Amino acid sequence: MAHRLSHLRSFGVKFSENYRVAQIQPLIHHGVVTVQSKFNDTKCNYSSTSFNKNETTGGRGVAALTVAGATILAAGLYLRNRNAKHTIQKNQPFKVGKVFASEGIECGKLKSELPLYTKADVAAHSTKATGIWVTYGNGVYDITKYVEEHPGGNKILLGAGKSIEPFWSIYSVHKTEEVYEILEGFRIGNITEVDAKTSKDSSDPYCRDPERSPLLITSCEKPYNAEPPSQILADNFLTPNNVFFVRNHLPVPCVTLDDYSLLLQTPTCQVSLSYDELKSKFTKKSVTAVTQCAGNRRSEMVNIKPVKGLNWGVAAISNAKWSGVTLNDLLRHYGVDIDTLTCKYIVFEGLDLCPDGAPYGASIPLELAKSLKNEIIIAYEMNGAVIPRDHGFPVRVMIPGVVGARQVKWLKKIYFSPEESTSHWQRLDYKGFNSSIDWHNVDFSKAMSITQMPVTSGICDPTEGSFVDPGLEEVEVRGYAWSGGGRGIIRVDVSADGGATWHEAKLKPNGQTLYTSYAWTLWEASVPLPKSVSKTTLIAKATDVSYNVQPDSVEGIWNLRGVLSNAWHRVNINLAQDSANPPAAAAAC
Repeated sequence: MAHRLSHLRSFGVKFSENYRVAQIQPLIHHGVVTVQSKFNDTKCNYSSTSFNKNETTGGRGVAALTVAGATILAAGLYLRNRNAKHTIQKNQPFKVGKVFASEGIECGKLKSELPLYTKADVAAHSTKATGIWVTYGNGVYDITKYVEEHPGGNKILLGAGKSIEPFWSIYSVHKTEEVYEILEGFRIGNITEVDAKTSKDSSDPYCRDPERSPLLITSCEKPYNAEPPSQILADNFLTPNNVFFVRNHLPVPCVTLDDYSLLLQTPTCQVSLSYDELKSKFTKKSVTAVTQCAGNRRSEMVNIKPVKGLNWGVAAISNAKWSGVTLNDLLRHYGVDIDTLTCKYIVFEGLDLCPDGAPYGASIPLELAKSLKNEIIIAYEMNGAVIPRDHGFPVRVMIPGVVGARQVKWLKKIYFSPEESTSHWQRLDYKGFNSSIDWHNVDFSKAMSITQMPVTSGICDPTEGSFVDPGLEEVEVRGYAWSGGGRGIIRVDVSADGGATWHEAKLKPNGQTLYTSYAWTLWEASVPLPKSVSKTTLIAKATDVSYNVQPDSVEGIWNLRGVLSNAWHRVNINLAQDSANPPAAAAAC
């Protein structure tokens, strides 16, 4: 308690002698705090700048304050009034030391009295050994002391040595006057450099690709493929659009709504629908579902034996709410009952084209499409917004529970066929083989295409090589779990001693049933750390509703394309930091 209180006081938080701290519960982000009285049933919401309802507290009443921090200060700070009756008026500012500003703070503005630094200067300060600098606007800030003194401060290391603005675009609660004042307290200088505008070669097929978030970890520039830092993956049930992992096979098409049309070919008719018709003719419906690359966690297979493919970490997976027209509604509108069709496959083709003009295409068995006819979405919205270009603007198909490779982006055509898609990525890729098959003896025609994915899980935080306070008795572990085919997650087991002992994680409800669970399940666990060791291995393994369990080793599931990598997820952490060789704070970025 005293330790947490000292953190608050280091930012000038002053406590009236009429109050005492009843409880402090650390929380990663500040903002609005819901306070449940420990002494009665009163429950109120308080914002970081003012109390937002009238409340009269007596001798056993409870007041609350929120303390804003750049990444984590504290929340759930309950104050008990020992004295007589005290009234808090609606919207009355409650100022606490230097945290709450009484006048506007111009954060990141040029200050003539401070020195000027370059981007190279800032980039050279990205670890605890060099000092941790960040930029915001035209400001340069040395946040080394902040990171050292505040539990959870390592989150801001995602911006170490560069701008924290992309990070704050995700955690927008930081954009408050209180936080700006705190940040300005670490101000050491100015920066005026801007990113150089690189000229684009008009003959380059990728020259019109969209801008991407600098938070994404790039696996390949052309075509662009990237995943978010795992630390932020478990922060949101719905992955923010700008850090949703990107898997492109070809240049991103440039599509205008006026020119867009979707061609639907059925056994009885052929129709072309505009974007406006998709939105106006049909009832909008939604499904929340995971999109996962078949190669997610491929990097673990690379450690066993080389494979061909992007070196994905644990974050080539994301979760979103997709809205649009269900496949069943679309077909029935044109008099087609999918349950009566006898062809074998439904095929989807996109607007992204190979050099020979062939489109990216994918198919799923018609039998599967029939079972998912009310869940397959011809989507035009992603998390309540227009689908970004990297994710299929203006329309893509979302087939829940199925590998991302079949969820065709920039959807141009839907038709039915007696055979699966002839696309390269359907016939000659995204298939699994045993570990004795390699490129000298592989025959893709004999293997079944990947459709539904196996059960998997990933540890998002701590990350590989993290340094954990050796004085801690437990480590907080967070991550995700998911299984294809709508099979819900019933258990995630976590170990902090390399698998010698296991502890059951707390699963966060995803709002879906166990047999139609297309979204991921986020989880967290407090796991006892082993004694008298300087390093250990965290492990997570998930079990789905069909009691499918992740295999214990990568060796047994290695395959030449590095797909279906779902072994126990292992993360090595250090329990005693070597001051001479501190960790690379932002290496994951």
